[in-house]
Amino acid sequence: MINQNDIILKTMTQLITFILIGFSIYLFFAGHNAPGGGFIGGLMTASAIILMYMTYGYEKVSKILPINFTTLFIVGVGIAALFGVGSFIFGEPFLSQNAAYFQLPILGKTHLSTALIFDFGIYLAVIGVSMTIILTIATDSKEEEVE
Repeated sequence: MINQNDIILKTMTQLITFILIGFSIYLFFAGHNAPGGGFIGGLMTASAIILMYMTYGYEKVSKILPINFTTLFIVGVGIAALFGVGSFIFGEPFLSQNAAYFQLPILGKTHLSTALIFDFGIYLAVIGVSMTIILTIATDSKEEEVE
């Protein structure tokens, strides 16, 4: 028998998750011109994923999102570090950036910066580390001591 509260929770989770992920993408792209960026965007995405884990359970969400969050963290830190070191190739100081306007098909004339690559690394790293911490705490089971 399905509890009425479960139906409401699952329905609202779908809506809220969609809104959270959409807002996190907005914050990610707004980060180099306005408040936001990879860190807060990553936290918003992690909160949406945590909401899904709380609503649907660990097993079901792990089947839908088969992501190793520790690997995601390592990839994110790698992207951010390579971006910082990449400026040395062009003889620029560490973490130097360039920006330009591009004509994109759907978005029109858009200002893009190379800092977006660094923010993407931070975005992935924050999702990876926060989900690793939360899932480690949530799935931790007491091991019985053997005497």
